[in-house]
Order: sequence, then structure tokens, then C-alpha cells
Amino acid sequence: MDLYAFPPVAAILDAAYSLLMGLASLLEPLTGSAAAAASVILLTLLVRAALIPAGIAQAKAEQTRSRLAPKLRELRRRHQKDPERLQRETMKLYADEKASPFAGCLPMLAQAPVVAIVYALFLHTAIAGHANALLSHELVSVPLGTSLVGAVAAGTASLATLGVFAGVLAVIIVVAEITRRAFRPQIETETDAAPLAGAGIARLAGVLQFTTAVFALFVPLAAALYLATTVAWTLVQRLVLRRIYPLAAA
Repeated sequence: MDLYAFPPVAAILDAAYSLLMGLASLLEPLTGSAAAAASVILLTLLVRAALIPAGIAQAKAEQTRSRLAPKLRELRRRHQKDPERLQRETMKLYADEKASPFAGCLPMLAQAPVVAIVYALFLHTAIAGHANALLSHELVSVPLGTSLVGAVAAGTASLATLGVFAGVLAVIIVVAEITRRAFRPQIETETDAAPLAGAGIARLAGVLQFTTAVFALFVPLAAALYLATTVAWTLVQRLVLRRIYPLAAA
């Protein structure tokens, strides 16, 4: 069953589509033939701006976790042989600190439906029973419905296609590298911890930053533009919020 064909979801998706195409019409006098691509970027920015409260909640939760990390490590050390006592003491610590171990999850769950609706605009060829005209619009003569892997496999990849996707992928990769360097995970260093295991986790976290670039190879250009805009916004937002809500010293 296609979830996006469910009438309430289809109605929301169609309303978002109307907004997107309305933005394209407004931008056309300024951006010309690139109006549809510009509307993708603008809509993405508007959605990310609306989700700033969720980002703030996540930043606060991350700050709380870093502040409680030493106490949680001490509890694990003291009660490692008594899991039930460890769970009780952990929940008591969170209650005493007026915090929740799930605080960072709720904002992510809250924004997931919004992100899913917006992302669907750039993937589906039909929306609420009618054609998705967005995907027929072009950016530098490349239709927004073109995927790089699909074009290469079909032998229809032009220099324009390669150039546009190269630019989008470059943005995603540069942002991923900056994110990897700026937000290296803090690895707990305990006497019984395996150094190689900690290093492996850090390397894996670094590699995962680049998975968006892999996805961008397979999705339509409109979705790739959405991904590039999203990761760029997320990086800037995290840098700003990290300064406002700094983590406790490791």
C-alpha cells in the first residue's frame, strides 16, 4: 500500500506541491528557467527554519547528556554486576536532574512527518493522482526528475548532467567533511575499554557523514538539491547551537 495515496496524506502532499509550484511562479521573474530548482531550495530553507525549535531541543538534550555522562559512567562502574540496580539509579539520576533519556528522540520524531512529506515532493512522478510537473522543469538543461545513476545507466548523461550533479555532490561532500571535523564523537575512555574499538566507532561515524552523497547519486536532481540544502543548513545550525549550548568538557 502506498502511504502517500492515503487520502489525508495525499491532500497534505498536494497542498505542499501547490505551495512549491507557487514559489516557482513567484521566483520565475528573478531566476528564469531555474525557478523550479530555486523553489526547491527555498522551500527546503523555509521548512528547516520552521524546524529550528526541534533543533534547539536536540541541542539542549545533547548538552544534558554530556553533562550527565561522568555520573552515568560512575553508575555503570559501581553497578555493572546488578543491571536492575543500575537501571533504577539511572532513572533516579535523570529524575533528580529533571531530564529525560529520551529528550533528544522526541524532536526527531516530531519533524519526521514534515521531512517525509517535503522529500516526497521531489521523488514521486505523480502526486494526488496528477503528474508532478516539478520534475519536468530543468536546471541548466537538466530535468529535475533526472538521476545521475539512471542517466548513466541509460546512456543519456550529458556534460550538463555530469556538471550539475558534480556541483551538488561537491557541496554535500564538503559539508560532510566539515561536519566530520567539527563534530567528532567523544569516545569514552575507561580503563577497561578497548582503544581500537573506540577508534573504530569514530571512523564509522566519520564515514556515515558521507552517505548523503551516495543517496544523491540515485535520486532525482530535485531531491539531490534538497539533500544538499538540508545538510548545509544543518551544519550551520549545529555550529550556531553548539556555541549557544556547549557540551561539558570531556
